[in-house]
Amino acid sequence: MDAERLATILAAILVLLGSSQCYTAGAENRHVFLDWEVSYAVRSPLGVAKRVIAINGRLPGPMLNLTTNDVAHVNVVNTLDEPFLLTWNGLQMRRNSWNDGVAGTNCAIPPGENWTYVFQAKDEVGSFFYRPSLGLHAAAGGHGPIRVNNRPVVAVPFDQPDGEFDVLIGDWYNMDVKVSSSCVLHLAVGSSLFLEQEMKGYLDRGRDLPSPDGILINGLGPYAADFTFKPGRTYRLRVSNVGTRTSLSFRIQGHKLQLVEAEGTYTLQKHYASLDVHPGQSLSVLVAADQPPRPSYYMVVSSLFIKPELFGVGNVLYAGSGGRPPPPGDAPLEDLSSHNGYDRSMEQARTVRMNLTCGAARPNPQGSFRYGRINVTRTILLRNGDAEVGGRRRCTVNGVSFADAATPLKLADHFDVAGVFAVVSGRPERRRQPSLGTAVIDARYRDFVQIVFENRLPSLQTWHLDGYSFFVAGMGWGKWSPDARLKYNLIDAIYRSTVQVYPASWTAVLVSLDNEGMWNLRSQSLDRRYLGQEIYIRVSQGSSEVPNPRDELPMPSNALLCGKAMSLKLGRA
Repeated sequence: MDAERLATILAAILVLLGSSQCYTAGAENRHVFLDWEVSYAVRSPLGVAKRVIAINGRLPGPMLNLTTNDVAHVNVVNTLDEPFLLTWNGLQMRRNSWNDGVAGTNCAIPPGENWTYVFQAKDEVGSFFYRPSLGLHAAAGGHGPIRVNNRPVVAVPFDQPDGEFDVLIGDWYNMDVKVSSSCVLHLAVGSSLFLEQEMKGYLDRGRDLPSPDGILINGLGPYAADFTFKPGRTYRLRVSNVGTRTSLSFRIQGHKLQLVEAEGTYTLQKHYASLDVHPGQSLSVLVAADQPPRPSYYMVVSSLFIKPELFGVGNVLYAGSGGRPPPPGDAPLEDLSSHNGYDRSMEQARTVRMNLTCGAARPNPQGSFRYGRINVTRTILLRNGDAEVGGRRRCTVNGVSFADAATPLKLADHFDVAGVFAVVSGRPERRRQPSLGTAVIDARYRDFVQIVFENRLPSLQTWHLDGYSFFVAGMGWGKWSPDARLKYNLIDAIYRSTVQVYPASWTAVLVSLDNEGMWNLRSQSLDRRYLGQEIYIRVSQGSSEVPNPRDELPMPSNALLCGKAMSLKLGRA
């Protein structure tokens, strides 16, 4: 059989396999090939039909199952009637912001076309998820779980569980994300009431979103998600908050949760009755099926810091116990209500710490990187706020509300296209009037930086940094000052990529800038990000130095071009 015919047969096999995960073994790294079709579907998890975004017809979408150092090739086919991108929440995309999947790094995949993401899960393990990154798409679904497993030569710091479950939790709105293009053609002039029945209309008109309509577990409404345990066994639950903006409390009736991992870091193994999971955060817990068998125990996910309290309820079924769970009306929700406040939540957050004695992606202990002994070279202070900009309510970072550019910032930087973004200081500027801008903070490769998030608003904020994890060194009430460093945890702070900042408080993180590229730093509350609460950090060796491919990968040959980069050819790279 000649090589050309063999290649044709292999390609046909890949097409037939569709959404299945395919592997090829190389001399060093395993390659994983997937085909994902993005489409609209209609779902009614809370009894109201809504147009959602499905991956291969599913919500949640298929799991991306990798092992440390695997190379993923994810071919995304966009069958929507609008541009689309996926981003990989928590994966560090080492040396490869070209595949980060946000508007500042990638041109969107046009309707009816496809694009293949190629990235490596380099030196990381853990529980993560993917989701859409453009506009308000994430409120319509399009998300799914990511697992990055340990290599066989690296021990996991707990006994192998008898099974694993991905548990994607989140708030849910019955209202559509936006009016479809077909509906717009039939709208009467001045029909503002209709426009305000979709999320985009609320936000564009300066209004806060109403409270969510409910809480989903794995895309399902109350009592619809089942998890079957065998008595005497232990299970790993990988929990991610994929919702729009609501902090959640996760617990299982009658069972303890043993926290073992948070976004790629193995934690001190402490038991909790319930755990807070803020927007965009992921964690793993071990749950022992050690309770008396009965038809069902309830998995309860309740909203935090909003009234009225909302509940998502699933069923933990003990195999062999017989029968189905009791009717939903019998669930003792009033007994399981969280009754949680900000003080209790911050106290819990401070107990989540890194396990210094074990390895993660590598055999050496996680604590061998003694971050507390490294001199901080720079402090970036980011203060979020709300302001009226151009007659419209916006969210700001240091007085600037982010405006997406037609040309991705990564392309503009690569091709040296002027006028696409503005470099800012990374500190609040006095007497600055709130304004729109495409803001980028310049940072030097290999620096060790302190980022302080200061929240003067009455609502909790969450922040996520693409391309990195950071040490959550401290958090406290009021304004941050340099004296706060005296109370930092400089020994075993949790190392993660998404952190909460409580109302009228601050959170400080320490990050080693060892990943060159253009990286998005954003609010994980979708409404606030939509209104401008994000910024980019450009990590580079300086304009006088030629990028080293060992530090940053070259522009991929399949890169899409758009905006001012449309007329440029790859030969200019």
